[in-house]
Amino acid sequence: MTTPARPGSFTGATNNAANGGLFTDTLIDGIPDIIGVDVDRAETAATNAEASATTATTQATSATASAATATTKAAAASTDAASALASKTSATASQAAATASQSAAATSQTAAGTSATNAAASQSAAASSATSAATSNTSAAANANSAISSASAANTSAGAAAGSATTAGNSATAAASSATTAGNSATAAGNSATASASSATNSSNSATAATNNGAAQVTLAAAQVTLATAQAAIATTKANTATTQANTATTQATAAASSATDAQGSEDEAENWAQKINGEAVTGQGYSSKAWARGGTGIDGASGGGSAKDWATDTTNTADNTEYSAKEYAIGIQRRGQANGGSAKDWASYLSGTSTVDNAYKSARAYAIDAANSVDNFNEKYYGNYASDALAENAHEAAGKTVAVGDLYYNTTDDAVKYCTVAPSGTGAPVGTWLPIQATDTSNFATKGFSIAMSIAL
Repeated sequence: MTTPARPGSFTGATNNAANGGLFTDTLIDGIPDIIGVDVDRAETAATNAEASATTATTQATSATASAATATTKAAAASTDAASALASKTSATASQAAATASQSAAATSQTAAGTSATNAAASQSAAASSATSAATSNTSAAANANSAISSASAANTSAGAAAGSATTAGNSATAAASSATTAGNSATAAGNSATASASSATNSSNSATAATNNGAAQVTLAAAQVTLATAQAAIATTKANTATTQANTATTQATAAASSATDAQGSEDEAENWAQKINGEAVTGQGYSSKAWARGGTGIDGASGGGSAKDWATDTTNTADNTEYSAKEYAIGIQRRGQANGGSAKDWASYLSGTSTVDNAYKSARAYAIDAANSVDNFNEKYYGNYASDALAENAHEAAGKTVAVGDLYYNTTDDAVKYCTVAPSGTGAPVGTWLPIQATDTSNFATKGFSIAMSIAL
């Protein structure tokens, strides 16, 4: 059997039953090849479609990334706007904080003054306590002295009692009859002596107690003085601390005020550079934008000055005390009649009798009018082309003009320019006298050589 037909190849294909082919109609030869080509094209189209899908996916990814980038940038822009707003809020808060610091500084200064006053009061109280302690010490010493005096008095009483006992003994010896009475007296005197001794002991104990109490009070007063001194030192330290804090607050308030003043100064200077018109924005440094634009003190009419407005539109003065504005050069009249003067408008159209634009020349319009007048004057003198004197005169008179001596016309008959030597005596009168303008006949004149010879001879 012959090799069966294969898609994509005509060579060796079997296309009929006799030769073992699958088909009996030879008109459909090559169908497998056509199908093969279609399959290849389908595969190619599928590959291309897949590539297109990949490209579309890539582009979609890029678009997504671009959208994400745009979203990020929008978020960044929002963040920047928020930051700007936050900066503005922070600036406002800083200003408020500066004001609050200034108020706090004033409050701290007041508190420091109060603390200093309290410290002075505490110091005064301490001094008063020391004085009281000294007074107590003095009182204690006085009490001790009183106790000593009482002891001395008791000892004196004891001595007196002893003297009485001796006297009683003598009386007993001298008078035995009164021994009992004397014994009784002696007993009483002994009791008195004992009582006096007890009184002396008690007085001594009181003096000792008073002395000890005075010493304790002196010690207590000294302790109170020490405590008061310590409290005064603490109060002084606190007062110094408060003063330091007040000074720091005052310094901070001064710095804040200085910063506020500097900020206000910068704001004022910026405002001056923008719109001040009554002198320089900053002395010695120049003028504001508004002054240069619209004019102001030091700019208007100043040498080397002049505002933009004046340079553009001023038609009453010079812009810088020397030169004129653009509008003046265009349509102004300040320079009219001056040497090298005149505006563009004057040079174009100025008319005023025989006046000139720059004291030398007239305007274009004046010269045009003069030219037109010259044409009219020429038409008055030269009539044009006519065949006879009568025709020339009649045409000139028909135009409302008068024939005068010296008028000209071209005579087409004589082929010559003729001029009037005698004018007619009115319209419709006889024709005037016209003579042709002819060249002088020099044929009879001497030759050049003869003229030279005669000149030498003469």
